[in-house]
Amino acid sequence: MIIKPTYMLNLEWLRTFKAIYETGNLTAAAQTLYISQPGVSLHLSSLETYTGYPLFNRETRKMKPTERGVILYNCVLDSLNKLEEAEQSFFRNSRVNKPTISVAMAVETFECTLEAHLAELAFNLILRFDRYPELLQDLDAGKLDLIVTPQKGLQVNLEYTPFVNERLVLVCGSETDSEQLDQLVLNNDRTAINQWLKQQVWYTSAADLEYLRNFWLTNFDSLPDWTPNYVVPHFSSILRCLSNGKGFAVVPDFLCRRAIGNKTIKLAWEGSPHVESMLYFCKRKKAIFKEEIRQLEELLVRNLEQ
Repeated sequence: MIIKPTYMLNLEWLRTFKAIYETGNLTAAAQTLYISQPGVSLHLSSLETYTGYPLFNRETRKMKPTERGVILYNCVLDSLNKLEEAEQSFFRNSRVNKPTISVAMAVETFECTLEAHLAELAFNLILRFDRYPELLQDLDAGKLDLIVTPQKGLQVNLEYTPFVNERLVLVCGSETDSEQLDQLVLNNDRTAINQWLKQQVWYTSAADLEYLRNFWLTNFDSLPDWTPNYVVPHFSSILRCLSNGKGFAVVPDFLCRRAIGNKTIKLAWEGSPHVESMLYFCKRKKAIFKEEIRQLEELLVRNLEQ
């Protein structure tokens, strides 16, 4: 028994179905509709769920319509053509003509470089925040168009371009008394620095605890053997908690430059040696929206430098 879904039929599902039928594959349909391939897949899946039948047989680089797919195409073709004619006549600036780019990056990177500039984009944008291994897999599968990542995967279809070299630094709230730490750093007494820091109030985030571990291991040849006082969602949360307050945290330098410049937090110690890693732009070698991705990369770089 087939149970019909209770939600309404979406016109965009039919528009996408028509594009797949006429182009023969998901990638070409996405280019025709100026949307991402994941969006095309989602529309088709929703339509097939709604009808209760598969509408295409998935073959290698080819979508061959089933018998019910042919019937549906013939039923909706005339109506869709008339709707598209009306759209061209009355809605010249329809958003359908705007590409939709799917992008993933850390929440803090988005807030630091892109959040205030979304209105400048000439295309639609869908943001995702997830674990990097999953993001790399989804990018390779065509579910994303661009990610900003500190990790490189093994997928041969992906290419990486350096974005920013991030350095981990020790910061503290502007009301924190750090004079003793300054003296210990000046004397390069690592054992005393370690012991003094362990007695302080610490902030970190569950997702980015690895940053604290790397900083500690590099500078003290050991992992931190103490528990942070406060575990919050993101680096931006840490900076807000430290703002004009007390406590310490390890944070990438490019995320805290503005707060340091505004003197709401202080740079307590850069570490020695420095702990650095590269963030990369990662995209498919045969990306669909090359020009839009280039514009987005340039915007991110420009806003980071500011």
